[in-house]
Parts: sequence; C-alpha cells; structure tokens
Amino acid sequence: MASENVIVVGDGDFEAKVEKNELPCLVDFWAPWCGPCKAIGPVIDELAEEYAGKVQIVKMNVDDSPATPGKFGIKAIPTLILFKNGEAVDRITGAVGKAQLKELLSKA
Repeated sequence: MASENVIVVGDGDFEAKVEKNELPCLVDFWAPWCGPCKAIGPVIDELAEEYAGKVQIVKMNVDDSPATPGKFGIKAIPTLILFKNGEAVDRITGAVGKAQLKELLSKA
C-alpha cells in the first residue's frame, strides 16, 4: 500500500506539484512493469513517512507521462531525482538501498 505522504503526478501537474513546491521533492520515475521499481517502492514509502513535512516524495509513471522524463533525460528506471527550489540537484538510477536514498535526501 502506498503511503499517504506520497503524491502521484503526471506531465500536466509536474510543474505545479514539483517545480513550484516549497519543499524539496524526491521524484521516483517508475513503471508498473519494472521489477527494480517495485523492489524500491516500499523503501520510498518508508522515506515518505520519515521525511513527512521536510521532503515531498513524488511518483511519476513514465508510461502514463512520457514528456517529463524525456525533459530530464531519463533513459532507465527507476530514476530518482531530487529537486530543490524547482531545480534538479541530484539523481540516482537503479534500485538502491535505503542508506543511499537517505544520503541523497540529506542534500535537501
């Protein structure tokens, strides 16, 4: 079950919910058929709980919304991009552990 602290965005509302968000945003670009994406899903949900109010966790299905991933040059999923003040400041590609994701979030 997805965390209530995770928001789902599409191409239409990405700018409003991520680039104009006052909080730093960690965007998980994923797809339902992607095994590694499913593997890190529970970790993303845990981080959403731990960082509630500090970092907004966002998920974007690349199949449903192909324009935004193209804009950011995403060639493989899962890719997680950290946005701060509307700018992409760091990214991780592939299924990584919680420790690596926390290290990324520490930059927020």
